Amino acid sequence: MHQDPISDLLTRVRNASLAKLTRVACPSSKLKLEVLRILKEEGYISDYSISDKFHGVIKIYLKYNNGKAVISEINRISRPGRRYYANVDKLPKSLNGYGVTIVSTSKGVMSDKSAEKLGVGGEVICQVW
Repeated sequence: MHQDPISDLLTRVRNASLAKLTRVACPSSKLKLEVLRILKEEGYISDYSISDKFHGVIKIYLKYNNGKAVISEINRISRPGRRYYANVDKLPKSLNGYGVTIVSTSKGVMSDKSAEKLGVGGEVICQVW
């Protein structure tokens, strides 16, 4: 059993992109689906789907540009042993605004840009660029 399922998801995506795999599978959860939804909206993965054959498995389809992975770095910020919360004005910027920071707010999981538009802060889950 994994103690931190989000770190497990991010590690699987990072390792699969380094190995230049086209897809990777991981166990499903609502928070993982929200993180993947944001990664797809921001253009870091091509798609994801929940497998009907194996209940509770997410298939993630990675995206490449000229043979190079679109995700060059993916880092977990808030961990179970060290939670990291930030107000809307203190949200960290990924790669000076070129990346995306995923935040869990009281209004749902969203990117840092969406959180700034709504004026909410929350737990900083991860940064991707």
